[in-house]
Amino acid sequence: MASNEQSKRPGSSELLQVTKSQTTLRTQLEALECHFTWGIDYSRFKLLHLRDDLEDIGTEVGYQWLGHIYNLQAYIHYQLSSQDLGSTTNDALCCFSKAAEAFRQIRNTVSDEGPWLLVNYSNMAWLHFHLEEQAKSQEYVAKVEALLQEYPSPSPDELHAEVYAEKAWTLMHFSLERKQKAIEYFQKAISMEPDRVEWLSSQALAIASTSLDSTALNHTPIQEVELLKILKTAKENDSEDLYLAAIYLGRLANTGEVIENQARALAQRVLLQPVSSYSGIRPLLRLYREQRLFDEAIDLAEEALERHPDGPSNNRYLKKILATCYKWKIFQGDNLLKKSLTDRAISLFEEVISLYPHSSPPFFSFLNLALAAVYAESIQYTAKADPIYKEMLESNPEPKELQMLYNKYAKHLNYHVKDRHMSIEYHMKAAEIPLPSQYRINSISILRHIQNRGMNRRCQEIQDFLATLQEEPDTLYRGN
Repeated sequence: MASNEQSKRPGSSELLQVTKSQTTLRTQLEALECHFTWGIDYSRFKLLHLRDDLEDIGTEVGYQWLGHIYNLQAYIHYQLSSQDLGSTTNDALCCFSKAAEAFRQIRNTVSDEGPWLLVNYSNMAWLHFHLEEQAKSQEYVAKVEALLQEYPSPSPDELHAEVYAEKAWTLMHFSLERKQKAIEYFQKAISMEPDRVEWLSSQALAIASTSLDSTALNHTPIQEVELLKILKTAKENDSEDLYLAAIYLGRLANTGEVIENQARALAQRVLLQPVSSYSGIRPLLRLYREQRLFDEAIDLAEEALERHPDGPSNNRYLKKILATCYKWKIFQGDNLLKKSLTDRAISLFEEVISLYPHSSPPFFSFLNLALAAVYAESIQYTAKADPIYKEMLESNPEPKELQMLYNKYAKHLNYHVKDRHMSIEYHMKAAEIPLPSQYRINSISILRHIQNRGMNRRCQEIQDFLATLQEEPDTLYRGN
């Protein structure tokens, strides 16, 4: 019996062949261009936050980036499944399949296959490899090789334009450095296929986003005149992209241009769009905020919700931005309607948090930060704010999120709890985390401001602490 079982086991030569085969496949996979090989940053918070953001974009048929959305969603589902964070590999497989179908529908060509599937097939090869389905993985590697033979890139040193474009669109959703690479990849894709309007539009949005991030982190931003020219050209070429139009108006307003009438006209067009974070409503509301048109922002968000009362997840996205509009109004200053505003904002935030997975306390999230801030502004609910901050601190957020949380909590301790000593402690904690961000800059600036005033008994301690930091951003105190 034992000899029969032994005879069924693979011998050393067979094991060696299997290992060699796996090594060869792994080498082939590592040469592919896809989400699994792009070195994407995937902290727990970033994955969860991006998963929600992608779901809020919506799945409107015909949207040019729908295939790319599903590809990135699938990759996020896979990463979350490996961390037991509410997704499964079946979710990943499903989204990869939806991506392939979306590409086929959008391209609307005679052939069901084309270079737009290079990234998708590469992703599928990697996923099946991780699922230990070697034959299926090899099958998708062969599909990629066949597409590359049929649709070769211009030179061995360059990728296909479709791959450059998808890589660029994906990297737009991550760090400043990744966004800068995205701009380069879009440029490569556009140089090969200059008539692709959606690539020009997305490159313009990436440039605008990078400009904002550069300003926040004291990088040298693109000149505003040059940026406006880029955005205007992209907007004229892609007149149906209302998100791009809203971004352009926002940057135009920064130059002192009077844009209220243009903004109101754009708002009417946005209201006719399907519910989506790409409809243009978010940057338009942000523009209203910058113009201090808080009541108009609330009215626009309320009307959007009235027009679309039964959308996806009970229109959690519209409720989220409406709650944010009420928060802006509350923080603009004293007003007689503050109690009714805070009650409405609190009700919305509490509902929205229940609609976003992994957003309720004790998890760290922007929604919890917003709810705590609104609680703190309400005389009736002020005591509810501190426990939310403490629960988030105890939830072991990652360094980038922890730095933000320290900064926010320090301000809460100063302005609402009136605990100046602990406020300083938490600003120090934020500054000690050596990650470049607006929150670190702000905490260091506040500490320097306290030291320069010379009225706190901890001035010398603060001075010694600042001297120990590797970096001291040369910025002015920015208050809140």
